[in-house]
Amino acid sequence: MTPVDGLPDDEEALEPDQPGERVIEITPEDAGARLDKSLADRLPELSRGRVQTLMAAGMISRDGTVVTDASARAAAGLYRLLIPPPESTEVVGEAIPLSVLFEDEHLIVVDKPAGMAAHPGPGTPGGTLVNALIHHCGASLSGIGGVARPGIVHRLDKDTSGVMVAAKTDAAHQGLSALFAAHDIDRLYIALTRGTPSPSKGTITTQIGRSQHDRKKMAILKTGGREATTHYRVEQAYGPQAKPVAARVSCRLETGRTHQIRVHMASKGAPCLGDPTYGSGPPAPVVRDAMAAAGLQRQALHAAVLGFVHPVTGESLRFETPLPADMLALEAALAQIPSP
Repeated sequence: MTPVDGLPDDEEALEPDQPGERVIEITPEDAGARLDKSLADRLPELSRGRVQTLMAAGMISRDGTVVTDASARAAAGLYRLLIPPPESTEVVGEAIPLSVLFEDEHLIVVDKPAGMAAHPGPGTPGGTLVNALIHHCGASLSGIGGVARPGIVHRLDKDTSGVMVAAKTDAAHQGLSALFAAHDIDRLYIALTRGTPSPSKGTITTQIGRSQHDRKKMAILKTGGREATTHYRVEQAYGPQAKPVAARVSCRLETGRTHQIRVHMASKGAPCLGDPTYGSGPPAPVVRDAMAAAGLQRQALHAAVLGFVHPVTGESLRFETPLPADMLALEAALAQIPSP
């Protein structure tokens, strides 16, 4: 019941709908559940609806025979899912300003603002980092990532700010993809959280996969999913010493699964402030006031550090960016909360 085609599923690594073939084995012990659900459960990068669409298009077969009934009971066997290339064959460049931290003939490193999606997708046809990169890099942008997201080897959530790298050549794209797949990347995030995780520093290791209750969310799973490890440390607590109302937490990723930090911080009872998906309850009134004063409209999470070995030149590179204005303002407001 393990995906044979093990694509990396870093929080930043591309996971949905990459063209190609997925192979899933359903054993006799796992047979009997509804087929579309069984396949979606084993491929968290694909929603149940996406599996149904592929099935209706004749893109799913079992032991060489096409299956089209999504509601049928899953039979034991080897299932092959063929994912076609994106329908959109043209992503146009847009003159969107970029904060470029580093650029050479092989790759480009930028400080992505909150509110910018990494690449076009449903509901986000333009205004993305890819649109900006195409305009900035022109013909040099690598196409190995597919026509819908050329050059992109990893991503940040739309409302997470911080450092991202994109490839401009196929060699750089392959090398960066290998680094992310091997988790051989230095990645440090800063989160402003509701309350503080306990203990104040530690390591969280869980299995993370698509939530069984809400396919748009990730969750900690008892079985299935992928192992996820986050090393965290409370750098500053705000409010009463006995029971802080907020904190600044540094999170270093050993692995990087989709929404990993947001899920892990929420699991410790300290979700990122402003997180609409994993917030699970309002912060203290004094923290809500601080968020309003700072104008925070998204999860307070910033990719502050990205370090790696240049895949072509072998040079060690490390980039660090300060908190953006909304998180800086929130941090300043939190620092004013009395700590009796």
